[in-house]
Amino acid sequence: MWIVHVIIALIFLALGVVFMMGKGAFLIAGYNTSSKETKDKYDEKALCKFMGKIMFAYMGSFLLMATSDLFKSMVPMWIGFAIFFVISILAVVYANMGSRFRR
Repeated sequence: MWIVHVIIALIFLALGVVFMMGKGAFLIAGYNTSSKETKDKYDEKALCKFMGKIMFAYMGSFLLMATSDLFKSMVPMWIGFAIFFVISILAVVYANMGSRFRR
C-alpha cells in the first residue's frame, strides 16, 4: 500500500513544480472556468505559487502516510490524513480571506 502513497506523492511533487513555475493555472478549479474578465482580476503567478506550496505540503502528508506500512503502525497514517485535511481547510480559508490574489 505504501507504493500507492509514494506514487500520489510524486504526482503532487510534479504538480508542485509546475505550479511553482507559474504554469498550470488551467488545473485550478474555479479559476479555469472563470470568464476572461474575471481571470484578469487575479494575479495568476501568485495564485500558482500558492497552489505549488499547497501541493508540496500535500506531498509531505502522503509521504508520512506511506511510512505507516513501513513502521507497521496506523499512527503515521492518521497523522498524515489529519495534516492533509488541516492543510486543505487552511488553504481554502487563506485563499478566500481578503483579496490576496487580486490585482
